Amino acid sequence: MVKSSIGQINSNFNGYERLAELSSQLAACEFEEIELDFSRCAWFDANMSAALGAVLAHVSDRFNDIKITGLQPDLEKILAKNRFLVGYGYTPRSDTYGSTLPYRRLQPDDERYFTAYVNQHLRRQEIPSMSQPLSRSFKDGILEVFANAAAHSETELGIFVCGQYFHKQQRLDFSIADAGIGMRRKIAKELGLVLNSDKAIEWALGEGNTTRKGSIPGGLGLKLLKEFITFNRGRLQIVSARGYWELNAGKQSLARMKHIFPGTVVNIEINTADTNSYRLSSESDN
Repeated sequence: MVKSSIGQINSNFNGYERLAELSSQLAACEFEEIELDFSRCAWFDANMSAALGAVLAHVSDRFNDIKITGLQPDLEKILAKNRFLVGYGYTPRSDTYGSTLPYRRLQPDDERYFTAYVNQHLRRQEIPSMSQPLSRSFKDGILEVFANAAAHSETELGIFVCGQYFHKQQRLDFSIADAGIGMRRKIAKELGLVLNSDKAIEWALGEGNTTRKGSIPGGLGLKLLKEFITFNRGRLQIVSARGYWELNAGKQSLARMKHIFPGTVVNIEINTADTNSYRLSSESDN
């Protein structure tokens, strides 16, 4: 029996670092019974279920049996509502207030299913008002994040999605995580460009930079997401291997974690206190 303790997990550098550390702690485990003890976890941002799902997919793939214990009642309730715990023997609970965007494990060829998921769960009144053209472009940007994970991560273990509306904090977080090779390795493999993990994220965000083959354009959706999040004063985070990039209230920051996250995560955080209405700059005023 191998036992690992889960501390507080927020959608920030420390939260991703803790999940990367968990991955490192369990990296050598094969054919083991693993107990994840949540007794010291007073808070877990529910959207981080996607990132935790990517970590545990690698652990399960090495024929380990995972058991989750020690959940405090409120935490068990929210992680049962979003269906994360269902895969670990817990009974699902109904989401009376509609605050969860349910946890799902998808395969790279499940783009149609992901599109249906986005159409169903991201049509929320809490999201600031958008014109129809912007709303379509915003959705296309999210679909591009999934398409990038499917095309570039080379994952065989899946793509994980989950979200949460935090009423009191007035924010809506939506996470897409893959259990793939990460940006650094993909860039090195396709282009022979050797970068540290944080610089690899920065490179991938640069205009015109892509590992796509041929003349297929990329990055336009993420560019629009960045612009909207800047105006909205929300947050956008990307984690890959040891790299951590964040756009917060219009300011970008870059950092390097001590441990390797086994894949890539994109977390989109919308400021739901924003009462502005948005439209594309190309739209006519008429």
